[in-house]
Amino acid sequence: MNRIIRSTALLAATAAVIATAGCAAGGGSTTLDPDAPVTITWWTGQADEAETILEGLAAEFEQLHPNVTIDVSSGASSTEELLQKLSAGFASNSYPNISYSFGSWASELESSGRTLDITDQVKEPDVAWDEFSEAARKTVQPTGSKTIGFPAVVDNLSLLYNKTVFDAAGVQYPTDDWTWDDFRAAAAKLTDPSTETYGYAYSVSGSEETTWQFWPHLWQNGGQILDGDGKAAFNSSEGVDALDFLRSMAQDDKSIYLDQTDTRFGQLFAADRIGMITSGPWQLNDLKTAGTSYGVTQLPGTDGDHQTVQGADLWALFDTRDANENHWTYEFTKWLTSAEQDEKWNIAYGNLPLRTSELDSPAFEEQVAALPGYDVMAKNASNAVNPRPTVPGYVGLSEAVGSAISSVLQGQGQAQQALDDAAAKADQALSD
Repeated sequence: MNRIIRSTALLAATAAVIATAGCAAGGGSTTLDPDAPVTITWWTGQADEAETILEGLAAEFEQLHPNVTIDVSSGASSTEELLQKLSAGFASNSYPNISYSFGSWASELESSGRTLDITDQVKEPDVAWDEFSEAARKTVQPTGSKTIGFPAVVDNLSLLYNKTVFDAAGVQYPTDDWTWDDFRAAAAKLTDPSTETYGYAYSVSGSEETTWQFWPHLWQNGGQILDGDGKAAFNSSEGVDALDFLRSMAQDDKSIYLDQTDTRFGQLFAADRIGMITSGPWQLNDLKTAGTSYGVTQLPGTDGDHQTVQGADLWALFDTRDANENHWTYEFTKWLTSAEQDEKWNIAYGNLPLRTSELDSPAFEEQVAALPGYDVMAKNASNAVNPRPTVPGYVGLSEAVGSAISSVLQGQGQAQQALDDAAAKADQALSD
């Protein structure tokens, strides 16, 4: 399942206050003694195999640093609950040193005043900060004034194409140079009403799946989600043209399968009923299991711009006002996100690597052999330039945009009016 869908489903309930456990902030050491015994609390936000991997890495770090104990747990029964627990912890002055956090929480966490600022530390050469994608770096620097953690998990949207469907229609496979026109023309040729085969698919559930698949079209066309004042800007001419392009495919060409469920299109693609979808690394194992013949390339673009959208989550670091805890909080997370450790975590688990330096590693090559297209998705991170907004009002913005897109693609309204209405709702959500 796409992590990014889950990341926006929870923000409306952020204010709930529930019992929590973590570090009691405020009574610790004021001067650093790196050899002193210290315990840091880490909420991983993971379960099952992923949690086991991270617990093993915590134990490995403890062996390297015997004075450090890492109290590691998932932190909550689901990742979505972590923000509520953090909010409660801030109120009770008891919160973890490190927590997995969805990228959409970043601005809210920074505004809490509880995060560490590691801007100076990540400038050190041994951190190799530029090995993280630009979108991931911007996500952990939500306002640009502070760096509140390290990237934890990254993914992106790429174009997946079904070779069986392409071969049956006699259409050439997509290339990295495809334009929107190439994409539209191929989708029309792949569509066959007699076999209920579609050239492309798009979610019209109105969820974040609907919205975040639109952002690359907006950015490639020169548009932006927000303007410099933090107001909705997606209803610009660039945004309207991008949405109208998708509308023309859905309504004029009838080449888009309009999915009300967010999940059906993946199943139909695997079953050779859809020619192309935009998806991420979470799709690859399902395709391998289904035995689907597929390929992966970067998204079709405009004027050589093939921007994608990245779901970048983070390890948020919190200031417990204990010099020793803060020191080891940073040192552990720096170690965890190094290439050597990330190969044991993200690559081993099937997530994309955090760093460009991992692309030449044996661990990466092993995963490429197991999951064809994994390498293309990893390299596509270079097209992840813009982050999704990390503002607290993003959930309302996303809902407004998703509803507008769904209506237009289903022939219920025009792009300009629908996006104007969405912008008004988004601005209200942002002001609230």
